[in-house]
Amino acid sequence: MLSSEPVNQSLYDALTVLQHRGQDAAGIVTCEGVRLHQRKANGLVRDVFRQDHMQRLRGTMGIGHVRYPTAGSSSSAEAQPMYVNSPYGIVLAHNGNLTNSEALQADLYRDDLRHVNTGSDSEVLLNVFAHELARSRADALTAEQIFDAVARVHERCRGAYAAVALIVGGGVVGFRGPHGIRPLVGGQREGARGMDYMLASESAALDILGFQMLGDVAPGEAVVITPEGRLLRRQCACEPRLQPCLFEYVYFARPDSIMDAISVYRSRLRMGEYLADRILERFSARHGIDVVVPVPDTGRTSALPLSQRLGLPFREGFVKNRYIGRTFIMPGQTQRKKSVRQKLNLIEAEFKDKNVLLVDDSIVRGTTIRQIIDLARQAGAREVYLASAAPAVTHPNVYGIDMPVAEELIAHGRSEAEVAAAVGADWLIYQRLDDLIASVREGNTRIESFETSVFSGNYVTGDIDAAYLRKLSLQRNDKTKQRIEFESNSDPAILELHNHP
Repeated sequence: MLSSEPVNQSLYDALTVLQHRGQDAAGIVTCEGVRLHQRKANGLVRDVFRQDHMQRLRGTMGIGHVRYPTAGSSSSAEAQPMYVNSPYGIVLAHNGNLTNSEALQADLYRDDLRHVNTGSDSEVLLNVFAHELARSRADALTAEQIFDAVARVHERCRGAYAAVALIVGGGVVGFRGPHGIRPLVGGQREGARGMDYMLASESAALDILGFQMLGDVAPGEAVVITPEGRLLRRQCACEPRLQPCLFEYVYFARPDSIMDAISVYRSRLRMGEYLADRILERFSARHGIDVVVPVPDTGRTSALPLSQRLGLPFREGFVKNRYIGRTFIMPGQTQRKKSVRQKLNLIEAEFKDKNVLLVDDSIVRGTTIRQIIDLARQAGAREVYLASAAPAVTHPNVYGIDMPVAEELIAHGRSEAEVAAAVGADWLIYQRLDDLIASVREGNTRIESFETSVFSGNYVTGDIDAAYLRKLSLQRNDKTKQRIEFESNSDPAILELHNHP
């Protein structure tokens, strides 16, 4: 963000809106003249930043980040934004995952003479960008030099990435990978002394700060906001192609966001309509459903139009406790079940002696939905059916969404009927992939294809093979995560730095 006024409060407010995109760590860096002020630590936004921290985050230019680790560890040392002092002093925050991170890290050490301190691919991306920027270093940094550096980043980096960077003396930079898998939008507002500009993962962050959306950063495009307040754009990739992540629209993004000109909310409404048609196609009028109940919260938007199309009552059967923390990896399954039970309470009258259709956005591990179905039966439901607004999730995500490895996905290697039996549903119905694509594409018919790997196993970057997925499985399986969680809890480090270029 670049503004004519201090940006600390605006960045904080924007991060709270984007908290759903990462709950493990948060960070803000601001620029005051040639001095950088930084605060980052593990935890939610509300816990990381106190009054004294905010007062020290001075300046009219800055970037912020909430972390959802998919690569590296959950150590506070990997909280973003990340910083290098050469050239100029650069801070970068990144959403996505570099699929050639290890090869890049070796190149950085051997050829670029740069050292990476963590296992984070975001630090790798920062150092690649810094090295390419240093190649054209001159007395006065120009936007053209920044664009050229981003073009070379695109040549070297594979995978999915959307990044924002702050360059001391150079302004704010945003760039998006050539496939456009991860989202990045821009906006402007009339400031006290000129135009303010902002880049964010979702338009909801712009809305709450009064920014007018300028549109999406295109795949392969870079945006430079100069210290003087000029916004410059250039396509920096040779063969860009828009292939946004389909799972963003199913689950990850806020419903009030617009990404790649598509309303997330309206796409979820259409998912419900398509899902209702799928039920009618299979059962006609003999589906046996008495009532439609959404699984909170993301299943709600699809469940309402589904119930309307089927001509069935829509009822809220679950009340969610919004003041309980996330469900951590527990030492024993009993404690994990207890945590899920604490999050949801049932309205028994909506289940007793009824055939209930539960509508969820997607089914990943199946652990939570199995417990929810058990709760519905305990409340007196005669039969419990399950409808998923997404197709079966059968493959891991390698492009920046933390998802279990294939062996831990309940639909991996199972039929629809076998998944239904595994979660305890009387029957289960999945959305068809073609219908999901149609639900989203209707919002922007210019999009030719989407990134659908978790449903189809088709990885659009073309560099994912069985060996990569085997290695990923070793890095992300539950045992590895438990070890990392233990090591992170043993790490008392809290980062609060003031950088001097």
